[in-house]
Amino acid sequence: MIFIALRYLLERKKQTVLTLLGVFFGTMAYVGVSGFFVGFQGFMVQQLVNNAAQVHVEARKDYLTEHVLDGPFFGKDWLHAFWVSPPAGVEGFQEIQNPSQWYQRLAADPRVEAYVPQLSAPALFTLGRNSVGTTIMGCDPKKQARVTTIADYMIAGKFTDIAVGGNRIVMGDELMKRLGAAMSQTVMATVGVNPVPVPFKVVGRFYSGSRGLDLQAFAAISDIQRTNLTPNQVNEIGVRLKNYQDADTMARTWAMSSPERVESWGDQNANILSVFAIQTALRFSMIVTILVVAGFGIYNILNMTVNQKRQDIAILRALGYDAFDVIMLFFSQGMIVGVIGGACGLACGYLLCAYLQTIPFMVATPSNPQGHLHIALNFKIFAQAAFMAIFSAALASILPARAASKLTPIDIIRIGG
Repeated sequence: MIFIALRYLLERKKQTVLTLLGVFFGTMAYVGVSGFFVGFQGFMVQQLVNNAAQVHVEARKDYLTEHVLDGPFFGKDWLHAFWVSPPAGVEGFQEIQNPSQWYQRLAADPRVEAYVPQLSAPALFTLGRNSVGTTIMGCDPKKQARVTTIADYMIAGKFTDIAVGGNRIVMGDELMKRLGAAMSQTVMATVGVNPVPVPFKVVGRFYSGSRGLDLQAFAAISDIQRTNLTPNQVNEIGVRLKNYQDADTMARTWAMSSPERVESWGDQNANILSVFAIQTALRFSMIVTILVVAGFGIYNILNMTVNQKRQDIAILRALGYDAFDVIMLFFSQGMIVGVIGGACGLACGYLLCAYLQTIPFMVATPSNPQGHLHIALNFKIFAQAAFMAIFSAALASILPARAASKLTPIDIIRIGG
């Protein structure tokens, strides 16, 4: 049957080549487009996951709503209260209430890889006539380097130098440009509610490619606590997990058993993740459309072959071939086209992805010095592409194959085949 199927395909070389090209381009497009989108999404997720903590334990702050103070002011029996100027603002705490309890809990949890206490505060940096308002993060530099990838973005100095001595600071590249600062210079910092400027020596510079992060500064947590007039205070704990996909589940679990606000990296980047879902849906829609077109090509060529090979089918049936054998004959043609076209598409798709990886498309960063595209070349993409090529070929072959199996020698003679 395979020999006869190949002979039928070779007899109509142009139609066969066009059908092969349809499957080929559909498979190659799936590998290339999927590799690009999945690689880009993976890169963005890794940036979101590694540039900051995977789980954030923060001091709880709740926004006041219009009727939240009805009870305290008017009593529980008051049903209707109308405010001329409704309550507004934030209530809660400025710091985590019992950080030592969190430290013990995180240290005992086997799913936690590392954690770092942090104290973030608004800061105004001044150098000469230049002033820039930003956020300064106080942390333990060794623990911060384990929780995030900030140490990998250093382009001058070492991140751990902020712990050597006192009042040392590491600044983002964008912040240093706006301030006009250089390494080893001393800048004045007004931190939090403390009106007295404090000198900090610049001992490091980092560049992440994210303007928001590159506008921030880092210092030892003890220096920020002292400068901010909040000794021993911590307003956030950053947590890194052994499996970042557990972040949502663990954040919800911890939030139910603690007074602090606990959020995962997914909670803080929900809009970006929704864009990824739209990209995935568009990717599948586009590729399915391409493979449907390829399937119609296979259907058309097999349907024409059935109409032109009625006499051959009659001879085969007269020689003793049953309906199943005839089905397998024409079904095999579709599968041959699907397998050959799919295999060529997978090979060229891999070469396309390998080439795309060499294109300097993105902004160069210390973690990606050449600015190359991030293309996914995982087995799942190739398996999906192969399955869709073979499935579309098989589905397009069923109807012509069944139509051929229903033809009998008597019917063929009657219709003049």
